[in-house]
Amino acid sequence: MAEAHPPEYGHRTVRIAEAGGEHAVLVLSGDLRGAPALRELEERLLDQRLGRARSWVLETAALDHLDLACGYALLRAATGGPQPVTLTVRGARRGVHRTLHQAGVDKVAVFEG
Repeated sequence: MAEAHPPEYGHRTVRIAEAGGEHAVLVLSGDLRGAPALRELEERLLDQRLGRARSWVLETAALDHLDLACGYALLRAATGGPQPVTLTVRGARRGVHRTLHQAGVDKVAVFEG
């Protein structure tokens, strides 16, 4: 009997490209869906540099897919701290924008491009 493995959805990157003082840039690319992607995103969102920043930019131009669980994780991170962050989403493709809207991120973020 073959051992069951969770599906792999391909390459993904969640990285902090810039973080200094009150500003941070988080770059999301590839395919963010499923438990491994959610775990990676949540770990990155706990980074102390993001915790100190009051303004976040999410660079999503290279993000092919974002699932709803990851969208909710972004919303929780942006609104769950002692002071909510100012959130700007750049370059979201139609499907990514739709998922962020479904998660409620559009209520707290400005979308560019």
